[in-house]
Amino acid sequence: MAGRSLPLAVTMGDPAGVGPIITWKAYEGFRTRSRPFYTIADPRVLEAARTASTLHYPLILIASPDEAAEAFQRGLPVAPITSPVPKAGAPDPASATAILDSIRLAVMHVQTGKAAAVVTNPIAKALLYRAGFKHPGHTEFLAELAARDGPAPRPVMMLSGGGLRVALATIHRPLASVPAALSSDLIFDVGRIVDAALKRDFGIAAPRIGLCGVNPHAGEDGEIGREEIEIVNPAAQRLRASGVNASDARPGDIIFHEARSGLFDAVIAMYHDQGLIPVKTLDIWGGVNVTLGLPFIRTSPDHGVAYDAAAAGRAKAESLIVAMDLADSMAIARDRA
Repeated sequence: MAGRSLPLAVTMGDPAGVGPIITWKAYEGFRTRSRPFYTIADPRVLEAARTASTLHYPLILIASPDEAAEAFQRGLPVAPITSPVPKAGAPDPASATAILDSIRLAVMHVQTGKAAAVVTNPIAKALLYRAGFKHPGHTEFLAELAARDGPAPRPVMMLSGGGLRVALATIHRPLASVPAALSSDLIFDVGRIVDAALKRDFGIAAPRIGLCGVNPHAGEDGEIGREEIEIVNPAAQRLRASGVNASDARPGDIIFHEARSGLFDAVIAMYHDQGLIPVKTLDIWGGVNVTLGLPFIRTSPDHGVAYDAAAAGRAKAESLIVAMDLADSMAIARDRA
């Protein structure tokens, strides 16, 4: 099925966090859009969240994603799973199995052609770790799920918001370990994945990619560090030789301004906070986390479970709605490609 026929599959996230509440609010904001969505959750969790959200739309149980489009006209479609129903803001480690089941089912629905994309609600990794979860986060878990028909792909985390697209060469690791984790091969692979995604999923025919330096002033010709000379710039040369329009290492204090000014379509940051700080500073509520390099589309709000906001019923849905909009536009771009 092409165009906007297939629905978006939205995961439950942590049932004690803001996910269930913002899913209801996103339904209110998204229900007149061309593409429907459904959520995979325990209906009791959503019933509790509906009370907190003060919304009064019906909850419609569906047996298959095929039923989502029709149900979406009448209320929030829910593919039911079983989960504990914790109090908002009070996480329950017993929820871990259901949280992961919701993600697995969403991926399976996309892999089997029943859904257009996966949109994940926030999870708390510490809660999952206590239940034996072995992955650093959503991104790496999704890569494993993507390996159903072959080797696991290299997932690339990209944040979109505030007029920026920022991909990460390294993701969730201590800052002290970043230089040893970086390599020209890694940056080359990430650059190729970003270039391909910008063409296929964002409709940019000739992407321009800026590579961020590791050190202040991009190393100042080796005076403040040699990672740019020995790792980043050799990767840039290989990327250009392969047909990818990538810059040499640019100073981290100027490259994001350059991207916002139109010089680059995306920036590759070398470590987590280097990339996330500018995006979240510019657009804390409208940022979207996109996983590149997977055979399916995955987007997510660029915020956490926000237990305090969930307990107070003050959750904002803007980032989830933008994540759904981006998943929709990416699915359309893939259909065209």
